[in-house]
Amino acid sequence: MHSNPFPMFGLCDCNNFFVSCERVFDPSLNGRPVVVLSNNDGCVVSRSNEAKALGIKMGQPLYQIRDFINKYEVKVYSSNYHLYGDMSQRVMATLKQHAPAIEIYSIDEAFLLLEGDSTEKLKRYGEELARTVRRNTGIPVSIGMSQTKTLAKIASKLCKKYPKLNSACLMYKEEDITKVLDKFAIGDVWGIGRRHGKMLAECGIHTAAQFTALSETWVQNRMGITGVRTWLELKGTPCIEFSHEDSDKQSITVSRSFSKELYEFEEVKETVTTFASIVAEKLRRQHSVAQELQVYIITNRHRNDKPQYYECGQILFPTATDSTLEIVKAATAELKRIFRKGYGYKKSGVRVGRISPANTVQATLFDTIDRPKHKRLMETIDRINAGMGRESIRLVTQGTITDHTNREHLSPQYTTKWDEILVVKV
Repeated sequence: MHSNPFPMFGLCDCNNFFVSCERVFDPSLNGRPVVVLSNNDGCVVSRSNEAKALGIKMGQPLYQIRDFINKYEVKVYSSNYHLYGDMSQRVMATLKQHAPAIEIYSIDEAFLLLEGDSTEKLKRYGEELARTVRRNTGIPVSIGMSQTKTLAKIASKLCKKYPKLNSACLMYKEEDITKVLDKFAIGDVWGIGRRHGKMLAECGIHTAAQFTALSETWVQNRMGITGVRTWLELKGTPCIEFSHEDSDKQSITVSRSFSKELYEFEEVKETVTTFASIVAEKLRRQHSVAQELQVYIITNRHRNDKPQYYECGQILFPTATDSTLEIVKAATAELKRIFRKGYGYKKSGVRVGRISPANTVQATLFDTIDRPKHKRLMETIDRINAGMGRESIRLVTQGTITDHTNREHLSPQYTTKWDEILVVKV
């Protein structure tokens, strides 16, 4: 038995997450090629293994694969973010129950901090954790474990490539790690971006093993401290900090592209007020307030035959706020200032920054807003929307996210809307 006195890192990665969420509620999809599309049903953002085997690429536009869809009966879905977000929370809740500590990295990934134990126990632990997540949520996962976050990421990829690993891969022996890195493409390593990947390829560095054979000085001079950090992680030295708590976001952005160009101010205003409302709700959810607000609008950069326009408005609130009323009012005012008639707008967005804890707010001497009243109102709205469904109560100026988007292949929101809950016939 090999002892492991030092902490190990794990990476739990949900397999083909969006597709897996759809399959949980429609088992007839198992074994069939399935793809999930991006906003406005534009590009492929998730593929089943069967769809990958057909040659469908990640990011491929829908119009390019219509013949594939018809020929091979590929099932197509629009992105159902309410469903995917709720299923993600269920996966993370299971991980929190069974792992010493987790760090949520994305909607379908979480790092695990594993207690020092024998390697044999860690392997069994990973397999059991994968089974538990699958049993509790229906989502298949791959769990990679190693001395660093970067190596754990690589281990999780091996799980997907080799089913015999039983959904859990533990890499701890130096000779095994070397063997894996010798075949692992440098461009697929976490932390190696497209620009650095191209530079390394031009220098004849194609694998992770070749990268680790470089000198630290060489890496430092060409890739800076970030490159050195990745280089050390691949050599087994932890350099990327593990966050034990869910850290609050320091900025929040909500944006969306539209299915068609919007020319009228009222149409664009509906999108901006909707995004501003969502931003305010997210602030309250993490018990924060923001002092900076940005609103931006963009025309369709792919239309060379149309005039182009991009503008971003920004204001600072005298007193940091999380009030939907205050944020929507300010966003509307900024939109009025930057909107220009005669342009077809393809995207809008709202961003808040300079975020701080809500309990640290101090009103200015000239503050005219009844903040306790706003606080009670926002708490009431959030409580009703949480119980009755998002946007049960909303401002009259708001549109809905789907007003100007294509979602022709949208599945029901099985877990977040009462009127779309799954019905089982017996």
